[in-house]
Amino acid sequence: MKKKELPIPPHFRPGGTGDVFRVEYGRIARAAFEWSVGHGIAPSSADSFRISLIIVDAQNTFCIPGFELFVGGRTGREAVRDSRRLCEFIYKNLHLITEIAPTMDTHQAMQIFHSIFFVNDRGEHPEPYTLISVEDIEEGRWKFNTRIARSIGYGEDYVNRHLLHYTNELRRSGKYDLTVWPYHAMLGGIGHALVSSVEEAVFFHTIARSSQPDIHVKGDHPLTEHYSVLGPEVSTGPDGKPLTLRTESLFQKPGVSESIYGKLSEFDAVIIAGQAKSHCVAWTIADLLQRVMAGDASHVEKIYLLEDCTSPVVVPGVIDYTDDADRAFAEFSEAGMHVVRSTDPIETWPGIKL
Repeated sequence: MKKKELPIPPHFRPGGTGDVFRVEYGRIARAAFEWSVGHGIAPSSADSFRISLIIVDAQNTFCIPGFELFVGGRTGREAVRDSRRLCEFIYKNLHLITEIAPTMDTHQAMQIFHSIFFVNDRGEHPEPYTLISVEDIEEGRWKFNTRIARSIGYGEDYVNRHLLHYTNELRRSGKYDLTVWPYHAMLGGIGHALVSSVEEAVFFHTIARSSQPDIHVKGDHPLTEHYSVLGPEVSTGPDGKPLTLRTESLFQKPGVSESIYGKLSEFDAVIIAGQAKSHCVAWTIADLLQRVMAGDASHVEKIYLLEDCTSPVVVPGVIDYTDDADRAFAEFSEAGMHVVRSTDPIETWPGIKL
């Protein structure tokens, strides 16, 4: 039987997705309970067709204008619009989404992609959006800032060898050069928090569907970038030993599935949205695709990409990753994933059997 979209609850403010505010948990919980009763919404445990919505890094640092790495896209407002569409998608499909799994980029100041990590011969730190290549390291244009060695727990010699190894590994894998980003998603800071309207929607879903969100933290190792939810950009040090173990936790739950596909085994459909399309979203999907194609390739047909709930990194006059992001999504589509829009009813998506 087809299940029509639900109306959007009256508490949601479409114009507030670019604002930071306190979620009134008590009021929202009461409203969610009443909404579930009024609309006959069953608990998620009763779902026969199970859907997981993965929200990649919908945090203030990426989604709120004026914050450190606001993903404005070419229009300068895209992440705010993405958040609005994402919230509306959650509310309209509250009765269909079994679980929501937010991921959270999580950093501290002294990491390989922040300015303090490097110095030049004049003692200057690189400006944000500086790209650091193999040649920059080989020729000494940028060097490790030895003042922070004790704080991060690695010696000067090790880090210098690691920088050469790291930039070479990025080039070998075809990934972006090491990018110096503005300080962002700082653990304990307001930028680290989920966008208020998205948090509110996730909480409303939690209460209405009796479904605990499956939250995942990533990106806290000082010696590697960590765009993909599934693992770091470079997973080994200069000696070949693991920097940190790649995590399968997002796509594997203990006691639920022994497969590395995890969520793809547990759920009938996995929907992916979030920020940024050119970086954390794209690399997460690429990582997932590689693993799926190495095993049971039929799982790829369970993956749905919300193209209107994600945008690329664009810094006018500095960098524009729009074309890179579009090419990546075209490749994902060609591989068998479904590129869909949040405004189209889920029941019309290919492969959905409600």
